[in-house]
Amino acid sequence: MTPLLYLLGVVLFVFAILASIGLHELGHMVPAKGFGGKVTQYFIGFGPTVWSRTRGETEYGLKAIPVGGYVKIVGMLPPDKEHDGKVEYDEQGNRVVTVRRSNTGLFAQLVSDARAAEWETISADDEPRLFYRMAWWKKVIVMAGGPTVNLAIAFLIYGVLFATYGNPAEPVLHTSVGVVEDCVIPATRVSDVCQPGDPVSPASKAGLQPGDRFVSFNGTPVTSWTQMQGLIRGNNNGTATIVVDRNGEQLSLHTNTLVTARPLDAKDPTKLTRVGFLGVAPEVTYPTGGPVYTVEQMGGLAQQSAVALATLPVKVWGVAEAIAGVKPRAQDSPVSVVGGGRLAGETASAQDFPVKEKLVGLLGLVAGFNFFIGLFNFIPLLPLDGGHIAGALWEAIRRGVARILGRPDPGYVDVAKLLPVAYVVASFLLVMGAVLIVGDLVVPVSVT
Repeated sequence: MTPLLYLLGVVLFVFAILASIGLHELGHMVPAKGFGGKVTQYFIGFGPTVWSRTRGETEYGLKAIPVGGYVKIVGMLPPDKEHDGKVEYDEQGNRVVTVRRSNTGLFAQLVSDARAAEWETISADDEPRLFYRMAWWKKVIVMAGGPTVNLAIAFLIYGVLFATYGNPAEPVLHTSVGVVEDCVIPATRVSDVCQPGDPVSPASKAGLQPGDRFVSFNGTPVTSWTQMQGLIRGNNNGTATIVVDRNGEQLSLHTNTLVTARPLDAKDPTKLTRVGFLGVAPEVTYPTGGPVYTVEQMGGLAQQSAVALATLPVKVWGVAEAIAGVKPRAQDSPVSVVGGGRLAGETASAQDFPVKEKLVGLLGLVAGFNFFIGLFNFIPLLPLDGGHIAGALWEAIRRGVARILGRPDPGYVDVAKLLPVAYVVASFLLVMGAVLIVGDLVVPVSVT
């Protein structure tokens, strides 16, 4: 592992994620301004401000903790309907804030405080530009703009990869030899470089060469790589007669397979099983396709992501158990941006990865993060974008039903009433993020 390449991989990944965050927030800001809304802040990151510049009515800047971003759209929370939605302003045009007398409960007070904070900088001139006054479909476009940008980034990256390199998630394993290993490297060793004392691989002893196509193994015709793999593993340390097709000529090669411990359980790579070993890897190709193929693959990935989202609390709990040393961390467990950076660094510095495979791995990692972030933000819960979208759609349904039934317009949906839910969800996200970051530092997931 080369430290410089590792650092380069981390930097490229962080830059790509920050760019994705910036584009996500642009997906909110551009339509909000296009519909006449007032956007006062556009920031990448959270915490103390590192840099900012004001252009027009919007402050643009960077904050110290690069784990997200936000745009401040004025008027997200409507005034309290206790006052019939009417807002009073003083002679200077500033809103006169009235605190409800019924704020006896904790959540009611939180909602009231949130409204006060939302409206303390709103003037009478801002009234027609407030977000809550927008038509429901405009609200949907504004709030869906961010995660849609993430999905578009994922589609663009996947589309380029699938059209040129192929789909790494669906490898086609051929019965021809792709790689012949020079020696038998223990599965527990991190390095993939042969060291003195490592036995010569049976495949190397037999004289196998890349491009050889397996015809039979100990008299059994070979029809697939999975079958060939099973024959090798089941042969233990027995003799092996291998017939291969090399440039149209059939050759009979002889060797002895060795018994060595290998990780066969994808869910638990630490579990090793002693099996027969030859020392070859198959030739691998990847299916290619255009935009339609990309949409189909992303549809399947969306189904897998939905299952992952449904089991996310369980998986995060599994990471917490791994941190406590209760059990090993699963390879398919979720990772934070810290874990993504580590994976990017390992991919960039892996010695056995050609440059093209490293680039594909990094691009796939960025596409995967964007795809998951896009889907995650569509969950219909505040403070996620999907929560605001759900509120706008519910507003459209209520007004549509009222119009059909000839009833008075029920008006806007008061999303402020859902702030207690937002606080609970935000608390869960903070705890989840902290657990994953600690897990990525203490018991990280590895690409190897």
